Amino acid sequence: MKNKLVRISSLILSVLLVCSLLPVRAFASFEISGICMAQADDGAERTVKTLDYSYVHNTYLSLRDMAMVLNGTEKSFSLDITNNAVALTTGNDYTPLGNENVPWESGGNPDIALRRNEFTVNGQKALYYTMITKLPSGEYDCFMMITDLAMLLDVNITDSGADSLQVRTQEPFLVSPSDLEQAGYFYGVNSVLVGDAATGESYYRYQSDTAYPIASTSKLMTCLLTMDAISAGQITLEDSATVSDAAERLASSSDGVVPLKAGQQITVQELLLGLLLPSSNECALCLAELISGSEEAFVEKMNQKAKELGLSQAVFFNSHGLPSYTDSSIPSKRQNRMSAEDMFRLAAYLLKVYPQIKDITSLKEATLESMDFKVRNSNPLLYNQAGVTGLKTGTTNKAGACLITSLAVDDGTTEHDLIVVVFGSEDSMERGRISGLLAKYAMQSFYEGTEPPESEAQDPAAKSLPVHAEAAVGYVIKSAKER
Repeated sequence: MKNKLVRISSLILSVLLVCSLLPVRAFASFEISGICMAQADDGAERTVKTLDYSYVHNTYLSLRDMAMVLNGTEKSFSLDITNNAVALTTGNDYTPLGNENVPWESGGNPDIALRRNEFTVNGQKALYYTMITKLPSGEYDCFMMITDLAMLLDVNITDSGADSLQVRTQEPFLVSPSDLEQAGYFYGVNSVLVGDAATGESYYRYQSDTAYPIASTSKLMTCLLTMDAISAGQITLEDSATVSDAAERLASSSDGVVPLKAGQQITVQELLLGLLLPSSNECALCLAELISGSEEAFVEKMNQKAKELGLSQAVFFNSHGLPSYTDSSIPSKRQNRMSAEDMFRLAAYLLKVYPQIKDITSLKEATLESMDFKVRNSNPLLYNQAGVTGLKTGTTNKAGACLITSLAVDDGTTEHDLIVVVFGSEDSMERGRISGLLAKYAMQSFYEGTEPPESEAQDPAAKSLPVHAEAAVGYVIKSAKER
């Protein structure tokens, strides 16, 4: 009887496990196939195959079909696609296979994984999430998010209704954060802020005065205090730190990045590389212990520095940004917190006082020589957008996916650092896309200004609209509240 009960229990457990797994797999691989009509400058409409990944209107376009739409224009591009790699070259005419711009040949939804396939643009590595599928002819096609393609080509692609796209090759890709906010685009993030570090001017804000968990972007404060210690002569880049038992435990945990061992010697320069590129928590702890003797003493310095800089909502519990537990019998789970406005001030101060930090944060990869260990930068925008110089990624379950981006610009006489703060996006894919859009807007605002939309300019009342970016944003928010 006992054996029978065990077998029945095992069967029930197996059924429950299968049932729990099936919906996850079905959701993860769910694509909705469809078509839209795309029209470029020549006026001809062409069929473009689409895939909506997981949700309706989360649309990815066939690159081969779009290459035909843009063939012969200033935005033409050629393609070489294999089962896991895409090579896109701008300015080249596309050589047709003969099956472009036709609807899907079979019914049903394809089972294609959305992943970060190998992707190069003009021979340079780029980081995009795409879907590659094999065509009936044996060739491959790649499906790419409309936003990513528009930004890559710097072309205006707009939805003209009824599953129809208008591609204006003579117009650049422009970003309007206020329109995005009105459409609910930022509902999936905690807060954002875009501004100029040199002047302190903010171009756009969204929930920027509320404190949120900041994960590994906390390491910018650890970096700042390390640079302060170097500036004060307390340590040098060539000095070595001795890895503690605590740092080894952190390195060997699931949150470890660099395989440090207790008693090992590692230089401050290498610790900064590990801190800022792959976001090593153990490197952060090593720096804290080297500078202050203990992480607890270093955290006091972090909070004191925050007060000195006027970061009114910043609270630090550790040097790296991982969840921190109290030592009570019922431990409280805490995380470093800060508002987007505070982070903007911190990043702006760091770039102003220690601009040499960009020599590290702009690296795509580096080698820790004492360990012969290669580290890679976790910032995707370094690969996808010109002018990006850093700064820091961060992710925890509570904080979501965060990214602080810096961009180098020049007004003809003075160099400026633009900063984009994104806190709490859904995942690393959305973090990169939102940050990319706002980085584009930052450059757009710096070089072209933040003029009101054309629809507002036609309004007689528009003459009284504020033209200063921060005041304009305040006006929009005020108007929205009144409505």
